[in-house]
Amino acid sequence: MTSRTDMPQFLPTTREELAVWGWSALDVILVTGDTYIDTSHIGVAVIGRVLLAAGYRVGLIAQPDIHSARDIGRLGEPRLFWGVTGGSVDSMIANFTPSGKRRRTDDMTPGGQNDRRPDRAVIAYSQLIQRHFKNTKPIVLGGIEASLRRISHYDAWSDRVRRSILFDAKADYLLYGMADQTVVALADALAQGKEVRAIRGLCYISPTIPEPDLYFSQPNVLLPSHEEVRQDAAAFSQMFALFYTHSQTSSDQRLCQRQDTRFLVHNPPAPPPSQEALDAIYELPYARAVHPYYQSLRRVAAMETIPFALTTHRGCFGQCRFCAITVHQGRQVISRSQASLLREAAAISRHPDFKGIISDVGGPTANMYGMDCTRPGCHKKGCVFPKTCRQLNLDHGPQIELLRALRGLPGIRKVFVASGLRYDLILADRRNGLAYLEELLRHHTSGQLKIAPEHIHDPLLQLMGKPDRQTLEDFIDLFDQVNARMPKKQFLTYYFMAAHPGCTLQDMAELREFARRRLRVIPEQVQIFTPSPATFSTLMYHIGIDPFTGQAIFVEKSLRGKIDQKKMLAKPPSKSRAAPTR
Repeated sequence: MTSRTDMPQFLPTTREELAVWGWSALDVILVTGDTYIDTSHIGVAVIGRVLLAAGYRVGLIAQPDIHSARDIGRLGEPRLFWGVTGGSVDSMIANFTPSGKRRRTDDMTPGGQNDRRPDRAVIAYSQLIQRHFKNTKPIVLGGIEASLRRISHYDAWSDRVRRSILFDAKADYLLYGMADQTVVALADALAQGKEVRAIRGLCYISPTIPEPDLYFSQPNVLLPSHEEVRQDAAAFSQMFALFYTHSQTSSDQRLCQRQDTRFLVHNPPAPPPSQEALDAIYELPYARAVHPYYQSLRRVAAMETIPFALTTHRGCFGQCRFCAITVHQGRQVISRSQASLLREAAAISRHPDFKGIISDVGGPTANMYGMDCTRPGCHKKGCVFPKTCRQLNLDHGPQIELLRALRGLPGIRKVFVASGLRYDLILADRRNGLAYLEELLRHHTSGQLKIAPEHIHDPLLQLMGKPDRQTLEDFIDLFDQVNARMPKKQFLTYYFMAAHPGCTLQDMAELREFARRRLRVIPEQVQIFTPSPATFSTLMYHIGIDPFTGQAIFVEKSLRGKIDQKKMLAKPPSKSRAAPTR
């Protein structure tokens, strides 16, 4: 990828900015539910920068008014396609709390008031374009909302199985996953008049099931139809198992699913980027700021955490069953080179607003940097659950080296690791796990090390795909041993979950007693399970069955019951049994 140093800092958002770029029209217009922050931590900014580096003229419209043409029409019509995303989070999760209340605040909106992103933003923006641009260029869906809703999926907000979002949005194509390579392939195909339906990582609508061909010669996998999965829990479970298996990059088969009289055609996943390609993506000349057009509307809270953080890798092999990262980013971890990260850190240090602190060095799971599988095409269901696979290259050494190198750069006073950690990986790494923990506590933690055990009831942890209770206790013992040697004492902060499928009020009472007796805290970081699309936990929530054993499980679906579970953990103890907090 190439970039010019004489280009304006931001992608154009108005006609006046088009003139500054010297453009009369655009090849691609991106529409997003977040405000426009030009940083590698925001997916739509990455897509825009990648397309720009590939030679395409790209503009961006953030949080358009869906009731008029005022915003959506200000850049005209693109030559190749519209790109539509709900933003960095599924719009229904962004707009509603797990207890069903509408969120009042939004860190990705100027001023912080949650009044700019519509519900089901991908559908709303697609309809907005179609309303004001008749017979327009292709509408292409992307981002996590589209990615997780690409097949028939259970939607907790309507409590029903919805069609692929591609059909409900009446769009032309859907790019799933991170899509920064796929989107360039699509732009190239459209610009050159080549076959679009041969692109990996792309979904489209077809009147018939395509035959195996030159591009995808393997037999198609026919999923149960939308009508079947809407009515039958067993068919839904079968569909999801097939979908999940073929969401891995080693698959070469198309998925086909009848949605109405037509079929969703789901091409095989795009291959993960090489280390060199990932380095290039994150070293593009991001402004690391809110675009002035949107900055003028008021302060954007997200700017307090993301501008001066480093993304070290993509993917996660943890596969927690309530987490959608595996379906969206993949379970194969692709790490950036240390040289690339040091170059980016040096560039950050020259930013006029940088105060000497790198707020985070991490990824989906911080301590997976530099780790990979010796058999990347493996079809095993779990890399670290129920135990760590022997084929996993488990070594914290590369991250220790990276953190030490970052601390040595001029202009950098402090480097934090704020992303989530897998404490079971620290315990399992006999070479450098202990050294890594010491490094974190001595140099990269601001008083609290955050871990997410989620619960301590082993049958429930089994459903979650999380380490068992004994693993947590072993890590606490190790932490206390290391902490005793530190010049400044650190503390553990625990993240727990209430109302996950299989969790009862009694389980939360058990967790409460454990927290007071063993952890000696009253946990403050407690969230109610959110059944986001395309996870195994959401499958359990919908069908009430553990798909791995076939056993029925309790699922708390009442709002009152969910709130009671959360309150149980924070319930004050009686004076006679109170445990001190720290």
